[in-house]
Amino acid sequence: MTRLEALFQQPRKQFIAYICALDPDYATSLEICKLLIESGVDVLELGVPFSDPLADGKTNQLAAERALANGATTDQVFELVADIRKFSEVPIVFYTYYNIVYNQGIDNYCQKAKQAGVDAMLVLDLPPEEAGEMVEACKRYDIDRIFLVTPRTLENRIPRITENASGFIYYVSFEGVTGERTQVAADLQERVNAIRKYTPLPVCCGFGISNADQVNQVAEIADGVIVGSSIVRLIAENEGDNPVILNAIKEKVSSLISGIPA
Repeated sequence: MTRLEALFQQPRKQFIAYICALDPDYATSLEICKLLIESGVDVLELGVPFSDPLADGKTNQLAAERALANGATTDQVFELVADIRKFSEVPIVFYTYYNIVYNQGIDNYCQKAKQAGVDAMLVLDLPPEEAGEMVEACKRYDIDRIFLVTPRTLENRIPRITENASGFIYYVSFEGVTGERTQVAADLQERVNAIRKYTPLPVCCGFGISNADQVNQVAEIADGVIVGSSIVRLIAENEGDNPVILNAIKEKVSSLISGIPA
Protein backbone atom coordinates (compact mmCIF):
# COMPACT_ATOMS: atom_id res chain seq x y z
CA MET A 1 0.00 0.00 0.00
CA THR A 2 1.37 3.41 -0.94
CA ARG A 3 1.46 6.34 1.47
CA LEU A 4 -1.37 8.01 -0.43
CA GLU A 5 -3.54 4.88 -0.38
CA ALA A 6 -3.04 4.60 3.38
CA LEU A 7 -3.82 8.28 3.90
CA PHE A 8 -7.09 8.24 1.99
CA GLN A 9 -8.33 5.22 3.92
CA GLN A 10 -8.79 7.61 6.83
CA PRO A 11 -12.38 8.85 7.17
CA ARG A 12 -11.53 12.57 7.28
CA LYS A 13 -10.81 14.93 4.42
CA GLN A 14 -7.17 15.68 3.60
CA PHE A 15 -5.33 19.01 3.29
CA ILE A 16 -2.65 19.28 0.61
CA ALA A 17 -0.22 22.20 0.55
CA TYR A 18 1.74 23.28 -2.51
CA ILE A 19 5.00 25.20 -2.54
CA CYS A 20 7.66 25.58 -5.19
CA ALA A 21 10.67 23.58 -4.02
CA LEU A 22 13.81 25.62 -3.27
CA ASP A 23 11.89 28.91 -3.12
CA PRO A 24 13.64 31.15 -2.31
CA ASP A 25 16.60 28.89 -1.49
CA TYR A 26 17.39 25.38 -0.26
CA ALA A 27 17.66 26.05 3.47
CA THR A 28 14.52 28.20 3.67
CA SER A 29 12.54 25.74 1.58
CA LEU A 30 13.47 22.88 3.89
CA GLU A 31 12.40 24.95 6.90
CA ILE A 32 9.07 25.73 5.20
CA CYS A 33 8.46 22.05 4.39
CA LYS A 34 9.14 21.08 8.00
CA LEU A 35 6.81 23.81 9.25
CA LEU A 36 4.01 22.74 6.89
CA ILE A 37 4.26 19.15 8.10
CA GLU A 38 4.38 20.19 11.76
CA SER A 39 1.33 22.41 11.15
CA GLY A 40 -0.75 19.40 10.09
CA VAL A 41 -0.48 19.29 6.30
CA ASP A 42 -1.46 15.80 5.12
CA VAL A 43 0.27 15.84 1.72
CA LEU A 44 3.16 17.99 0.53
CA GLU A 45 3.02 18.97 -3.14
CA LEU A 46 6.40 20.21 -4.35
CA GLY A 47 6.64 22.20 -7.54
CA VAL A 48 9.84 21.47 -9.45
CA PRO A 49 11.26 24.86 -10.54
CA PHE A 50 10.86 25.31 -14.30
CA SER A 51 11.50 28.22 -16.65
CA ASP A 52 8.15 27.94 -18.46
CA PRO A 53 5.49 26.82 -15.95
CA LEU A 54 2.50 27.19 -18.26
CA ALA A 55 -0.12 25.98 -15.74
CA ASP A 56 0.95 28.49 -13.11
CA GLY A 57 -0.29 31.98 -12.41
CA LYS A 58 1.98 34.91 -11.56
CA THR A 59 2.50 34.00 -7.89
CA ASN A 60 3.81 30.52 -8.63
CA GLN A 61 5.71 31.64 -11.73
CA LEU A 62 7.64 34.12 -9.62
CA ALA A 63 8.35 31.42 -7.04
CA ALA A 64 10.00 29.30 -9.74
CA GLU A 65 11.94 32.35 -10.92
CA ARG A 66 13.25 33.00 -7.40
CA ALA A 67 14.35 29.40 -7.00
CA LEU A 68 16.06 29.28 -10.40
CA ALA A 69 17.75 32.64 -9.83
CA ASN A 70 19.30 31.17 -6.69
CA GLY A 71 20.69 28.21 -8.62
CA ALA A 72 17.97 25.58 -8.11
CA THR A 73 18.49 22.29 -9.96
CA THR A 74 16.38 19.17 -10.33
CA ASP A 75 18.94 17.16 -8.37
CA GLN A 76 18.62 19.62 -5.51
CA VAL A 77 14.87 18.99 -5.48
CA PHE A 78 15.59 15.28 -5.06
CA GLU A 79 18.00 16.17 -2.23
CA LEU A 80 15.29 18.25 -0.59
CA VAL A 81 12.91 15.28 -0.60
CA ALA A 82 15.62 13.02 0.85
CA ASP A 83 16.17 15.55 3.65
CA ILE A 84 12.42 15.68 4.36
CA ARG A 85 12.41 11.90 4.59
CA LYS A 86 14.87 12.13 7.49
CA PHE A 87 12.08 13.50 9.70
CA SER A 88 8.74 12.72 8.02
CA GLU A 89 6.77 10.05 6.17
CA VAL A 90 4.18 12.51 4.85
CA PRO A 91 3.21 11.73 1.23
CA ILE A 92 5.11 13.90 -1.27
CA VAL A 93 3.77 14.68 -4.74
CA PHE A 94 5.96 16.16 -7.47
CA TYR A 95 4.23 18.90 -9.49
CA THR A 96 6.41 19.04 -12.58
CA TYR A 97 6.60 19.50 -16.34
CA TYR A 98 7.44 16.90 -18.97
CA ASN A 99 10.48 18.70 -20.36
CA ILE A 100 12.23 18.26 -17.00
CA VAL A 101 11.43 14.55 -16.90
CA TYR A 102 12.27 13.90 -20.54
CA ASN A 103 15.55 15.81 -20.35
CA GLN A 104 16.83 13.55 -17.57
CA GLY A 105 15.45 10.36 -19.09
CA ILE A 106 12.04 9.10 -17.96
CA ASP A 107 13.27 5.95 -16.25
CA ASN A 108 16.22 7.74 -14.67
CA TYR A 109 14.01 10.55 -13.37
CA CYS A 110 11.48 8.16 -11.83
CA GLN A 111 14.22 6.05 -10.28
CA LYS A 112 15.82 9.12 -8.68
CA ALA A 113 12.42 10.28 -7.46
CA LYS A 114 11.69 6.93 -5.83
CA GLN A 115 15.12 6.76 -4.20
CA ALA A 116 14.63 10.25 -2.77
CA GLY A 117 11.20 9.38 -1.34
CA VAL A 118 8.69 10.81 -3.82
CA ASP A 119 5.27 9.14 -3.69
CA ALA A 120 3.49 10.50 -6.76
CA MET A 121 3.99 12.44 -9.97
CA LEU A 122 1.75 15.09 -11.49
CA VAL A 123 3.17 16.05 -14.89
CA LEU A 124 1.15 19.13 -15.81
CA ASP A 125 1.64 19.17 -19.56
CA LEU A 126 1.56 15.42 -20.25
CA PRO A 127 -1.88 14.23 -21.42
CA PRO A 128 -2.75 10.60 -20.65
CA GLU A 129 -2.86 9.75 -24.36
CA GLU A 130 0.88 10.47 -24.55
CA ALA A 131 1.89 9.28 -21.08
CA GLY A 132 2.56 5.60 -21.79
CA GLU A 133 6.30 5.65 -21.04
CA MET A 134 5.78 7.78 -17.95
CA VAL A 135 3.03 5.52 -16.64
CA GLU A 136 5.16 2.40 -17.12
CA ALA A 137 8.17 3.97 -15.41
CA CYS A 138 6.04 5.10 -12.48
CA LYS A 139 4.56 1.62 -12.14
CA ARG A 140 8.05 0.13 -12.27
CA TYR A 141 9.12 2.24 -9.28
CA ASP A 142 5.77 2.13 -7.43
CA ILE A 143 5.08 5.84 -7.89
CA ASP A 144 1.46 7.00 -8.02
CA ARG A 145 0.29 8.76 -11.19
CA ILE A 146 -1.80 11.89 -10.69
CA PHE A 147 -3.80 13.16 -13.67
CA LEU A 148 -5.85 16.32 -14.11
CA VAL A 149 -9.52 16.77 -14.89
CA THR A 150 -10.61 20.33 -15.68
CA PRO A 151 -13.93 22.15 -16.09
CA ARG A 152 -13.53 21.78 -19.86
CA THR A 153 -12.91 18.02 -19.78
CA LEU A 154 -15.71 16.23 -21.62
CA GLU A 155 -17.31 13.52 -19.52
CA ASN A 156 -16.65 10.83 -22.13
CA ARG A 157 -12.91 11.52 -21.78
CA ILE A 158 -12.81 11.04 -18.00
CA PRO A 159 -12.44 7.21 -18.21
CA ARG A 160 -9.36 7.67 -20.39
CA ILE A 161 -7.84 10.04 -17.84
CA THR A 162 -8.56 7.81 -14.86
CA GLU A 163 -7.51 4.56 -16.56
CA ASN A 164 -3.85 4.71 -15.49
CA ALA A 165 -4.22 7.10 -12.58
CA SER A 166 -3.52 6.20 -8.97
CA GLY A 167 -3.21 8.05 -5.67
CA PHE A 168 -5.95 10.57 -6.44
CA ILE A 169 -7.51 12.56 -9.27
CA TYR A 170 -6.65 16.26 -9.31
CA TYR A 171 -9.68 18.33 -10.25
CA VAL A 172 -8.83 21.84 -11.43
CA SER A 173 -11.81 23.70 -10.05
CA PHE A 174 -11.38 26.81 -12.23
CA GLU A 175 -10.36 27.31 -15.83
CA GLY A 176 -7.00 28.94 -16.35
CA VAL A 177 -3.83 28.99 -14.29
CA THR A 178 -3.15 28.72 -10.57
CA GLY A 179 -4.03 31.68 -8.38
CA GLU A 180 -6.32 32.88 -5.62
CA ARG A 181 -10.06 33.31 -6.31
CA THR A 182 -12.82 35.01 -4.35
CA GLN A 183 -15.30 32.11 -4.43
CA VAL A 184 -15.62 28.37 -5.00
CA ALA A 185 -16.74 27.20 -8.44
CA ALA A 186 -20.53 26.91 -8.57
CA ASP A 187 -20.47 23.60 -10.47
CA LEU A 188 -17.95 21.86 -8.18
CA GLN A 189 -20.38 19.23 -6.84
CA GLU A 190 -21.59 18.37 -10.32
CA ARG A 191 -18.08 18.00 -11.69
CA VAL A 192 -16.80 15.90 -8.80
CA ASN A 193 -19.83 13.63 -9.10
CA ALA A 194 -19.04 13.13 -12.79
CA ILE A 195 -15.49 12.03 -11.98
CA ARG A 196 -16.67 9.63 -9.28
CA LYS A 197 -18.87 7.82 -11.80
CA TYR A 198 -15.72 6.50 -13.47
CA THR A 199 -13.20 5.88 -10.69
CA PRO A 200 -13.04 4.86 -7.03
CA LEU A 201 -9.96 7.07 -6.56
CA PRO A 202 -10.19 10.05 -4.20
CA VAL A 203 -10.87 13.37 -5.88
CA CYS A 204 -8.87 16.36 -4.67
CA CYS A 205 -9.61 19.91 -5.77
CA GLY A 206 -7.16 22.75 -6.31
CA PHE A 207 -6.70 26.10 -8.08
CA GLY A 208 -8.25 29.19 -6.54
CA ILE A 209 -8.74 28.07 -2.92
CA SER A 210 -7.33 30.65 -0.55
CA ASN A 211 -9.18 30.84 2.78
CA ALA A 212 -10.75 28.63 5.46
CA ASP A 213 -14.33 29.15 4.25
CA GLN A 214 -13.39 27.99 0.76
CA VAL A 215 -11.48 25.04 2.22
CA ASN A 216 -14.60 24.07 4.14
CA GLN A 217 -16.87 24.36 1.10
CA VAL A 218 -14.56 22.25 -1.04
CA ALA A 219 -13.98 19.67 1.70
CA GLU A 220 -17.72 19.09 1.97
CA ILE A 221 -17.61 17.86 -1.64
CA ALA A 222 -14.12 16.53 -2.39
CA ASP A 223 -11.80 14.09 -0.61
CA GLY A 224 -8.93 16.55 -0.41
CA VAL A 225 -8.28 20.27 -0.71
CA ILE A 226 -5.17 21.66 -2.42
CA VAL A 227 -3.91 25.16 -1.61
CA GLY A 228 -0.81 26.74 -3.11
CA SER A 229 -0.77 30.38 -4.23
CA SER A 230 -2.00 31.86 -0.95
CA ILE A 231 0.89 30.12 0.83
CA VAL A 232 3.51 30.88 -1.82
CA ARG A 233 2.52 34.56 -1.82
CA LEU A 234 3.73 34.87 1.79
CA ILE A 235 7.23 33.85 0.74
CA ALA A 236 7.36 36.64 -1.84
CA GLU A 237 5.90 39.25 0.51
CA ASN A 238 8.47 38.53 3.22
CA GLU A 239 11.50 37.47 1.18
CA GLY A 240 14.76 37.90 3.07
CA ASP A 241 13.17 37.61 6.52
CA ASN A 242 12.89 33.90 7.31
CA PRO A 243 11.34 34.24 10.79
CA VAL A 244 8.57 36.42 9.34
CA ILE A 245 8.03 34.01 6.41
CA LEU A 246 7.72 31.04 8.75
CA ASN A 247 5.39 32.81 11.17
CA ALA A 248 3.16 34.07 8.33
CA ILE A 249 2.95 30.58 6.78
CA LYS A 250 2.22 28.98 10.16
CA GLU A 251 -0.68 31.36 10.80
CA LYS A 252 -2.04 30.98 7.26
CA VAL A 253 -1.87 27.18 7.19
CA SER A 254 -3.43 26.88 10.65
CA SER A 255 -6.31 29.04 9.42
CA LEU A 256 -6.70 27.04 6.22
CA ILE A 257 -6.66 23.68 8.00
CA SER A 258 -9.33 24.93 10.41
CA GLY A 259 -11.68 24.74 7.42
CA ILE A 260 -11.33 20.95 7.17
CA PRO A 261 -14.39 19.34 8.81
CA ALA A 262 -13.60 17.52 12.07
